[in-house]
Amino acid sequence: MDYESFLAERRSEILEVVANAAKRSGRDASEIELVAVTKTVQPEAVRGAYQVGYRIFGENRPQELGRKIEALKAWPDMSDARFDMIGNLQTNKINHVIGRVGLIHSVSSAHLAHAISVRSQARSLTCKVLLEVNVSGEESKSGFSPQDIRAAADELFGLPGLEICGLMTMAPKDDASAARRTFSGLRELRDELTQKTGHTLPALSCGMSDDFPLAIEEGSTMIRLGRLVFSPEHTMASVLQ
Repeated sequence: MDYESFLAERRSEILEVVANAAKRSGRDASEIELVAVTKTVQPEAVRGAYQVGYRIFGENRPQELGRKIEALKAWPDMSDARFDMIGNLQTNKINHVIGRVGLIHSVSSAHLAHAISVRSQARSLTCKVLLEVNVSGEESKSGFSPQDIRAAADELFGLPGLEICGLMTMAPKDDASAARRTFSGLRELRDELTQKTGHTLPALSCGMSDDFPLAIEEGSTMIRLGRLVFSPEHTMASVLQ
């Protein structure tokens, strides 16, 4: 099987799992966006993924984001491809990202939110972002604590140059019950913030290659899949279902 055939077959398998998870939670699969995470692959693999139906791609590093965006200019038919910034973003890299991505998933602090606001205003941009929340409380993970985001909500939603579209989180690895609690906690926090601020937060970015069915069952609207999309060695059998 050639690589593009693998990508197409794997996409069909992923979409079936997405549809089943959505059905279990009384949702429609059309509510869930797939973000193909490209941090470990070359532009040719991104091109192949586009050819089989992916339209949203996620990058972790601003430098690699720029490299891929430049490389994909060789394929003008990919003009509707969208890149999102999904990794940690340092303030000195903001100008490399804003205006080039559809969405920043990883606004992890009030300091970063303010910095993006200032730079967006300077360039007459409105930057779409998600607030990253460390729902599980793991020390290894970045993001607002739920308590901090509650306290800062009014300030954050008042920042010019930012359109806060929702929340993002990452779940503990290899623990289905902890993952489910994390995803449900993100959804409940979103509902609480919506009631508190009056701002609709339609996007919940959670669920990765090993746990995305659980995330969908708990309300995720965006799943971030890397190895599962691009690596034949990462089998569907590893997906928690």
